[in-house]
Amino acid sequence: MFKHEKKLLNPVKIEKPNPQYAVMLQEQLGGGNGELKAAMQYISQSFRIKNQEIKDLFLDIGAEELGHMEMVGTLINMLNGHDVDYEAVQAGEIETHVLNGLNPGLINASGYSWTADYVTVTGDLCADLLSNIASEQRAKVVYEYLYRQINDKYVRESIDFLLNREEAHNQLFRDAFNKVQETGSNKSFGVTKDSKIYFNLSSPSQSKEFEKPDTKAPSFK
Repeated sequence: MFKHEKKLLNPVKIEKPNPQYAVMLQEQLGGGNGELKAAMQYISQSFRIKNQEIKDLFLDIGAEELGHMEMVGTLINMLNGHDVDYEAVQAGEIETHVLNGLNPGLINASGYSWTADYVTVTGDLCADLLSNIASEQRAKVVYEYLYRQINDKYVRESIDFLLNREEAHNQLFRDAFNKVQETGSNKSFGVTKDSKIYFNLSSPSQSKEFEKPDTKAPSFK
């Protein structure tokens, strides 16, 4: 069950409208690494999880991502201002001004519609956790790019908050992976000598370290 509290997860405001930046921020609303994608991925993955502690983690983070989506949508709405004006958008999507009446849409920065194809669900906890770690890392990268392209101090404060929350989720998923990394697909087929072979196909090679026969997979500990 979800409920809506009539306040944002973290307050947002802007110094002044900036429709062109609103276009870029659309990427984190309806893009492949955005907040809607994250919420739908984690909530969808949770349905199959038997470990109640990790199931709750997925649902809690998924619910928080919906709160992030609300923050991003509110920011986009503020940045779009009050005047429908397609000329205010020099590049990227203009749907907000010609179709949506300035309402933030479930589209990315190029105007492509959000799709469930962004969502990765395998039913294997190890695989899904690794996918989620990567998702949070990619989201951080996008927010870092967005942070560098705006001087509005209030927008930067919001992006900084969201960046830090993505890092928190990243670490929580890493901690969860450490608890289950010997299960599921990491256990089903065992580890054979074939999993320890490094094919050195670069000549001349600079990768002597990876040729050791006892090379182990990296740990998140």
